[in-house]
Amino acid sequence: MYRLRAEVEEFFLVHPGGPYYASKDKGVWTIPKGLPEKGEDLLATAQREFFEETGITASPPFFELGNIRQKGGKVVHAWAFAGEWDAESGITCNLFTLEWPPRSGKKVDFPEVDRAQWFRPQEAKEKIIPEQMPFLDRAKEILSSRR
Repeated sequence: MYRLRAEVEEFFLVHPGGPYYASKDKGVWTIPKGLPEKGEDLLATAQREFFEETGITASPPFFELGNIRQKGGKVVHAWAFAGEWDAESGITCNLFTLEWPPRSGKKVDFPEVDRAQWFRPQEAKEKIIPEQMPFLDRAKEILSSRR
């Protein structure tokens, strides 16, 4: 999701939840994403996952940003769309269960994402997972060509 503030793009990124990322900041923020269900259209997946991780409904028009392959091999497809979100309203997302602390036998629920924020392009590039950086560049190109 993006918005324009004083003719400058801002990108909406989320921080992964759970204990592994709690103290990490640069290079771990991400676009909301997830896996398609069997037979599900990729754009429909993106819309569903965006809502499940943020509580925000993605609205057209959507601009295809292509795909990237992350370090672990996961292929991520992305679309850009204009939207608004106020940090005061927070986000809502699904939970996942993890044995924590490790080998303790204790199961703990954590949010998929623990926070979200708007970032101007340079700061977004510092915060986002490095493999996802092309999405920011492609979105910036598309937005520049539309002005």
